[in-house]
Amino acid sequence: MATLTLDKPDLEQQVKPAPGKITFEEFLAWADEDSYAEWEDGEIIMASPASMRHQNLSTWLTIVLGTYIRRRKLGWFSHAPFLMRLRVADQGREPDFIFVKTENMYRLQETYLDGPADLVIEIVSPESVSRDRGRKFVEYESEGISEYWLIDPLRRQAEFYRLGDDQRYHLTLPTAEGIYHSLSLAGFWLKVDWLWQDPLPDELDILRQLGVTTE
Repeated sequence: MATLTLDKPDLEQQVKPAPGKITFEEFLAWADEDSYAEWEDGEIIMASPASMRHQNLSTWLTIVLGTYIRRRKLGWFSHAPFLMRLRVADQGREPDFIFVKTENMYRLQETYLDGPADLVIEIVSPESVSRDRGRKFVEYESEGISEYWLIDPLRRQAEFYRLGDDQRYHLTLPTAEGIYHSLSLAGFWLKVDWLWQDPLPDELDILRQLGVTTE
């Protein structure tokens, strides 16, 4: 019997970024819609694989936030991968979630957001913690992103920052009942303990509590 031999794809060639520094336009030409990568200081930074905990929380937030925003017609919402071009810092970032209010949707291009989102959410992982709390924090602040959530499922810690009149981020604490009220998402509130439940609470039940019908 003859043996059929299939050539294996050259995975290195499929994912290998261009060597050295490249322009933002070259980065856009290299990346495709499935690329989990950022443009940092002219170089391509590949994202590490996400954990199951990260993915479960990401899926839950996608359903809850995405449905709420769509039903309330608040603007445009996306999860990664979708690139955000930061003009002040001259970087191309790919947050876990971005929300753009209706009045700012003119910033949306076909494959990236040209300018700041109104809300950015990062789910912290061991690999990303230094960037999310350090360099990205400063970049998002200087870009004028009005609200930044840092969610750390490993430490069961959520931090909510709002841009003040001084153009600096200020930590906003939940209420005594553990509820955070969003600045950018009109009427949206979140019981922080929901984020750490295992399994995560039913999305439809949460949406009903938020006053959103799903029928």
